[in-house]
Amino acid sequence: MRTYSKRSLIALVLTLTSVANAQTPNDIFRGARIAVTKDAVSDQGLVPIGGIPQWISVRGRHQSAPLLLFLHGGPGFTVSPVSYYYMRDWEEHFTVVQWDQRGAGKTYQASDPAQIKANLNLERMIEDAEELIGYLRQKYHKDRIVLMAHSFGTVLGVKLAQRHPDWFFAYVGTGQFTDPLPSEAEGYAATLAAAQADKNEKAIAALQGIAPFPDREHPERNLQNLGVERFWLATYGGYYWPGGFGHNAEIAAFSPDYSAADLKVRDEAQMFSLGLLWEELGHVNLMDATRFKLPVFIFQGRHDRGTSAALAEKWFATVKAPTKKLVWFEDSAHMVYEEEPGKTLVSLVNNVLPLTK
Repeated sequence: MRTYSKRSLIALVLTLTSVANAQTPNDIFRGARIAVTKDAVSDQGLVPIGGIPQWISVRGRHQSAPLLLFLHGGPGFTVSPVSYYYMRDWEEHFTVVQWDQRGAGKTYQASDPAQIKANLNLERMIEDAEELIGYLRQKYHKDRIVLMAHSFGTVLGVKLAQRHPDWFFAYVGTGQFTDPLPSEAEGYAATLAAAQADKNEKAIAALQGIAPFPDREHPERNLQNLGVERFWLATYGGYYWPGGFGHNAEIAAFSPDYSAADLKVRDEAQMFSLGLLWEELGHVNLMDATRFKLPVFIFQGRHDRGTSAALAEKWFATVKAPTKKLVWFEDSAHMVYEEEPGKTLVSLVNNVLPLTK
């Protein structure tokens, strides 16, 4: 048995400490998430989609697991930088696909913004998704996949599910988009009422200063005033329950996939996408998009004001599908997969995974 003097032990500890200190938290998380199973899937990079390079990550513990494509919200708010934290355990049951959509994250970074701007619209993004899904089905030899979408992504998700039901085991929506103007009006009214109950004069003045919100007669004001409305909506629990801004930015800072420079571009891309898509989104109404030929699951935060939980419940009541289920997340608002990540995974495993067998 080898023995160490006190001096040699100190030297060993200092050496190990210096090695550890040479690694950033990003490096540590990158190493910790290396797939060690022999049949793991771990593919990241740019893929040609819709005439431009688009960034995807495909990760799972076993090749036999069903594919799950996650459509992020925003527009332009990619989940890729935080998926290592909130969605890592999904990879034990699914092969999870993260996609930086056109105008988002590393996809925005890899192209000329002028080229993207020329055709950044909902129909083009749906076509991108169709092309991506075709690529995934062919490369990974899967006839059907699980389609999951959040917030803005649910607009794309509903359209895809209704156009191509034979491509998917199920559609899973969270922060489900329904009818934008009534949803925005409900969120604004609830936030103002909360500020008044709190006697927060600063919030009351700021919210009354942007009234009416949304503005139906002058829709250009809606994007101009969105930052003010969203700040107070988040403050009073519309995004994270019971209130605040969550830890997305802090967790993204340690991402194994995104550098600080990448995150700066992500923020730039989100503002770029919002500016080009927000007006078009205001004309999208899914309240009559209720007929599905595949199972439909909605994971909805009870306190969601970013996309009205009340409207989502009303919409879901009219949905016609072979199987449907609304799962309420009582401790969540808009960011269900961040606020209740354990329940999100359990809900996927209990409700959706059996359909893939």
